Amino acid sequence: MKQLLLIRHAKSNMNFWGDDFERPLHPQGEIDAPLMAKKTLARNMSIDAFLSSTAVKAMTTANYFAAAYNKKEQDIIQIDKLYHAEIDTFFEVITAIDNVFNTVAIFSHNPGITDFIRLLTPVRIVSMPPCGVYALKINTDDWTNFKTANKEFLFFDYPKEF
Repeated sequence: MKQLLLIRHAKSNMNFWGDDFERPLHPQGEIDAPLMAKKTLARNMSIDAFLSSTAVKAMTTANYFAAAYNKKEQDIIQIDKLYHAEIDTFFEVITAIDNVFNTVAIFSHNPGITDFIRLLTPVRIVSMPPCGVYALKINTDDWTNFKTANKEFLFFDYPKEF
C-alpha cells in the first residue's frame, strides 16, 4: 500500500511584482504552512519523501512540512515540471517515484493540482485552496501502477477549516 498527499502551496504574496516563479508566500501563508504541517503530522502520516515544484512559494511550503518531519531542504526532491503541472505531468512524476517510498507528499500549483485531484476519487473539491492537503491511499506496492490502482480518499484539510 502507498499513500499520497497532494499539497497546494500556501497563500502567495500577490503584492510581489516580480516573476510568478519567484513569488514568496504572503504573511498568512507563512502562518498556514507550519500549521498545516503540524496538522498533517498529528494525523500520524509518516511522510517518506517530499517532492516539490521549484517555484519559491512551493519550496517554502515544502520546507515547512519537511521541518515538521525533522527533514532539511536538501531532503526535498525538487522537480521543475511540477511548476504549473498539468494532469499528465502528475501521472508521470508519480509513476516515477522510487518504490522505497511508501508515503509521498507532492507540492504544486493550481489549476493543475485541482484538475488532477478531480480525477482520483469520487470525493470532489471545487478548487484546491492554498495549503490544502488532499490525501489518498493507493492499493498497490508499486508506484508504476498508480494510474490503474484502486485509490481511497483519506482526508482533505485546509487552513480555513482550522
